[in-house]
Amino acid sequence: MLEGLKIENLSAGYGNREILKDVSLEAPEGELVFLLGPNGAGKSTLLKCAAGLLRPRSGRLLLRGRDIREASSRELSRLVGYVPQSMRPAFSTTVFEAILTSRLPYISWGPSKADLERTEEVIRELGLEELAFRYINELSGGEWQKVVLAMALVKEPILLLLDEPTSNLDLKHQVEAMRILRDLVKGKSLSAVITTHDINLASKYADIIVLMKNGRIHAIGEPHRLLDGETIREVYGVKVEVIRGASLFVSPA
Repeated sequence: MLEGLKIENLSAGYGNREILKDVSLEAPEGELVFLLGPNGAGKSTLLKCAAGLLRPRSGRLLLRGRDIREASSRELSRLVGYVPQSMRPAFSTTVFEAILTSRLPYISWGPSKADLERTEEVIRELGLEELAFRYINELSGGEWQKVVLAMALVKEPILLLLDEPTSNLDLKHQVEAMRILRDLVKGKSLSAVITTHDINLASKYADIIVLMKNGRIHAIGEPHRLLDGETIREVYGVKVEVIRGASLFVSPA
């Protein structure tokens, strides 16, 4: 297994409320790890810990063998591309400028030729050429979602943390975004941890699925091995039918 993100016995919470309890998992390089589970399972809290935004109460998070707490905030900003669930533009600027601004961890006095070239490269990779000089307050929810992904990728991270990245996308753009993401993760040997409520989407694109419930890991495995009616019922409390083919399809029974 290639080295990537390794989480060991992680516990975390807010104030007196414990959210994550003794969580351990791995996100190897070149693989997409999807976190599934009901609301309140701890998925978003886990991403915040991995992004360095929430300090764990116990446990370790290792990125390519190094404890992320040893990294400065500037270095961590380069290493990790984090896309939160409800990120919204704070001011009006063009798509190109918004993506370029995300190169800030590399910029000293002003953007270099390398910063401009990387911004152009990401715009091409995500097919955003037609949007590049539009203002972000003119974008649809789906267009903005793709720009946010570009803002994470332009930093050249080795770890992507995406909290429901396809929630505002229609079916066509969901498929397009996931194909782009899969190709980038595998082509550049990135680690990726993605949360979603869409079991069918996860079953199609995940290399590894992590099922969470009540702040703990319920089960980990490959989609076809892990996802069955009984396991899903245990996690979600809903009876479902799992139809197996080229990919899985889960529907309420």
